Amino acid sequence: MRILFLSYWGLHDGLTTSTVFPHLRVLQNRADVSAVRLVTIERGPDAKTELNFDLGSSADKISFEPLRSKPSGNVILNKIEDFTRFPQELIRQAAEFKPDFILARGAPAGALAYLVWQKTKLPFYVESFEPHAAYMLESGVWRAYDPRYLFQRHWEKRQKQLAKGLMPVAENYRQQLIREGVPASRIVTVPCSVDAQAFAFDATAAQRVRQRLGYPASAVVGIYVGKFGDIYYDQEAFDLFRAAADYFGPDFRLIVLTPNNEADVRRKLQAVGLGPDQAFVTKAPHAEVPHYLSASDFAFSPIRPAPCRLFCSAIKIGEYWASGLPVLVTPGVGDDSAIIEAERGGAVFDLRQPGSVPAALARLAALMQQPDYRARIHELAVRHRSLTRVQEAYKQLLP
Repeated sequence: MRILFLSYWGLHDGLTTSTVFPHLRVLQNRADVSAVRLVTIERGPDAKTELNFDLGSSADKISFEPLRSKPSGNVILNKIEDFTRFPQELIRQAAEFKPDFILARGAPAGALAYLVWQKTKLPFYVESFEPHAAYMLESGVWRAYDPRYLFQRHWEKRQKQLAKGLMPVAENYRQQLIREGVPASRIVTVPCSVDAQAFAFDATAAQRVRQRLGYPASAVVGIYVGKFGDIYYDQEAFDLFRAAADYFGPDFRLIVLTPNNEADVRRKLQAVGLGPDQAFVTKAPHAEVPHYLSASDFAFSPIRPAPCRLFCSAIKIGEYWASGLPVLVTPGVGDDSAIIEAERGGAVFDLRQPGSVPAALARLAALMQQPDYRARIHELAVRHRSLTRVQEAYKQLLP
């Protein structure tokens, strides 16, 4: 097989590193795959610079050619230009590379794959298939009259009808797709997978990071990895950090790994009384994230509740679990909130319910008193987020 793998994110985006590269390695290891062409979408500075793709010497089947977005002061005009030009560029790449099909990562990439199908009838599959248009609408990022919402909603409908296979990230969404009439034989659930061993707890790294940050061994360390705003809480997240500090007392420390502006994040932390002696903020390379997770005791996942969140899969939760961290999460997040409650993988809080946060923190504290809690929670990542799920889905769906 020759596969054109289309990612909607850039080469240096954390989501590419954490979710695309592991899948490329799975394809590389298949004897029936002869070549893979990775296509990313580059925006901002990366759209103007030379990009070096390196997945290691063992990835000899994989080549790389990006699509480069042209800068524009108007984001809507920029996206319109992308979705008119990129399909033509992909058709050119397909004529050159001669893939058997396109494997698109995410519903926006699936939209581009569908637009190529319109012109060429090149088969396509969509993994990490989620209701992206609904996400953006319910998050307040798009409005119901926004052309991006209207087009994406239509393109998702066409993906459901025409894709050779869909790989939603939550079983909740697979069931919804079946109710909508998509044949069950064309759908396999593949949660955002993690390399559980790469993220496993490392006592040496934990001690090294704590010493560097000046955090004592007795400190109770919470960690948050990700953005603020959009589908995540913003000010509410900082209030949550404050609540954790109040609950755990003077021993509480916080690590925040975020792409958001560091000065702005520090200012918001300071506003809730968490200064640099208690809270560390940085933008860490993905390879360093496991070290910070090992240095922590529990993790935050403050995803803003919305009806379509039932259909998502946060990569950070899988990484947290792989490190053995119980997760403080909102209700209705993919399959994970239910797993957390049923299998003691953390605690669920609901800001709409008075007293929910301290009750959830108490459950976390009780979990952390169990001597084997990290090893037990690590097994949740092995069971629910293993790359084996990817391998099985590819075997079932791909030709």
